[in-house]
Amino acid sequence: MSLKGVEDLKKKSVKDIDLHGKKVIMRVDFNVPMDKAGNITDDNRIQAALPTIRYILQQNAAVILMAHLGRPKGSVKPEFSLKPVAAALSKLLSLEVQFAADCIGEIAEQAAAKLQPGQVLLLENLRFYSQEEKNDLEFASKLAKLADVYVNDGFGVSHRAHASVDGIARLMPAVAGLLLEKEIAFVGGAVSNPQHPFAAIIGGAKVSDKIGVIENLLTKVDTLIIGGGMANTFLAAQGCQVGKSLIEPEKVELAAQLIEHAKQRKVNLLLPVDVVVADRFAADAEYKVVEAKQVPADWMILDIGPRSQQIFAQALTTMKTIVWNGPMGVFEFDSFAKGTEAVAKAVAESGAVSIVGGGDSTAALEKTGMAAKVSHISTGGGASLEYLEGKILPGIAALNDLRKPVIAGNWKMHKTVEQSVLLIKELIPLTENNNYADIVVCPVFTSLYAVGQEIKGTNICLGAQDVYWEQQGAFTGEISPSMLKDTGCSYVIIGHSERRQYFGESDETVNKKVKAAMAEGLLPIVCVGESLSQREAGELYDFIAQQIRGAFAGVDAAQAAGIIVAYEPIWAIGTGKTATARQANDMCAFIRGVLAECYDRACADQIRILYGGSVKPQNIQELMAQSDIDGALVGGASLEAAAFAGIANY
Repeated sequence: MSLKGVEDLKKKSVKDIDLHGKKVIMRVDFNVPMDKAGNITDDNRIQAALPTIRYILQQNAAVILMAHLGRPKGSVKPEFSLKPVAAALSKLLSLEVQFAADCIGEIAEQAAAKLQPGQVLLLENLRFYSQEEKNDLEFASKLAKLADVYVNDGFGVSHRAHASVDGIARLMPAVAGLLLEKEIAFVGGAVSNPQHPFAAIIGGAKVSDKIGVIENLLTKVDTLIIGGGMANTFLAAQGCQVGKSLIEPEKVELAAQLIEHAKQRKVNLLLPVDVVVADRFAADAEYKVVEAKQVPADWMILDIGPRSQQIFAQALTTMKTIVWNGPMGVFEFDSFAKGTEAVAKAVAESGAVSIVGGGDSTAALEKTGMAAKVSHISTGGGASLEYLEGKILPGIAALNDLRKPVIAGNWKMHKTVEQSVLLIKELIPLTENNNYADIVVCPVFTSLYAVGQEIKGTNICLGAQDVYWEQQGAFTGEISPSMLKDTGCSYVIIGHSERRQYFGESDETVNKKVKAAMAEGLLPIVCVGESLSQREAGELYDFIAQQIRGAFAGVDAAQAAGIIVAYEPIWAIGTGKTATARQANDMCAFIRGVLAECYDRACADQIRILYGGSVKPQNIQELMAQSDIDGALVGGASLEAAAFAGIANY
């Protein structure tokens, strides 16, 4: 099984930061089941964190672990103490794991202060404090003061904006652990850039639990398989009588709409054609197989039938990506587990990149002995579902980006010197606390010096809208790279679509300007993009690849890594039309692929790629959540301080 085509991690991982001699505070998901005697009955979540813990220890660092257990609701309850977890972890690591009887305050601070490289400390239950779930910044700061670096390896809690997940990541260097990195690559990749054909299998009891997942996946998959109790509601939407089966009457109309949506998008939607019915909900109930349209009035559906199993399995044989979440029947009863087990076997034997989430789905894999054949078993229940819905997870969003975002404002031919100074004075206080993005303003040539004087000592950088490739000479009206440097410029826009369109700039002239700018130490923002006619004719990929190769011709890998590319679809500039986040990301990912062909993947992964085309405060967050979009080249919205600040401070 290959990961080719699965999304690359956009966030920094634990491997991207120097840990030597440092103290690392790490969020883990140790919310494990225990019996009344305090014995851990399933240690899978603890096992999942071991690779990251061991990696950090190998870097001659100390590890401070923090987690929650159960729902103590902000008060100390001994039955929810993490002390038994420390004992279990000690055995798994073959290393004494120290335990602090508090997660903040003097006890935690003293334990952390004494910790030496190579040692591990587990803090007491975070949820003994109500401030944890409230994402209280003061509480987060008390956690942050215990260490030098924050690592999030708790995917199962990353959909929660809690102090140990979101708040702390905004106070110190914050990176992903190895487990979280894997979850982003697999689950995130399945959502944003799957290999096709792509199938999703969704089961479980209720449609209402997974409406968002189904709606999002219908825009991405080639085949959608629905089983479990939720399939009953879909069968009812098709006019089938489902007897006493679990059903959500208020969702029947929605199920009908989803069926129609699948038809419109030409998604192969598969529902059970035969089912296993029982006379009552019990492990020893009488059962039989019937057609899905012929369920007896006094019986209930508890599993998919053998013909459905065959149809579902056959559909999976040609897939390259499979996501599975939820059982096909009442899996806890052996008589009604055959459908889930059949799907587990089909997923494992498919040869596809396969991602499985949900306790019952995972249990089925374990029961059939097929777990080792699956590409990835997700550790996050609710987090996996929200990721599959396409939601932004706070615990991932808060981590440091692998490539620092760039928000650049192209003022074009607007603003006098006086107006430019007024605009920048208004902008400075609105962005002064922004330390996570490179903010660039690009005024007209006549305003460069005045704006440059205003932004000295601030976090805003100066850029020019164009440059000429010669240093001096009889080139009336042109401005050289050294002249731009003299005004305080550090960036320059090159090859903007309007210059290509109105002034006939070619790939050759763009390339000359790129080389000249870099020779003078300016950072080029190289623009590429297609017209509407080229997009509609299917010529966009060849056209943009040609622009990229032309702009980077003769530029070595070390220089290329410092160039910024801005993808600006010509049809979306100044028209009010905007590429969808997926369209924009697909093209940015394509551009990165072309750069990888020109150089190598390591170089391409360093190059920042921006999107430009009617970027507004309302759409920046969705754009920036994409894996290959590293910022924005902003036009009209950059002429208003509040709007541009809203984009820069997304």
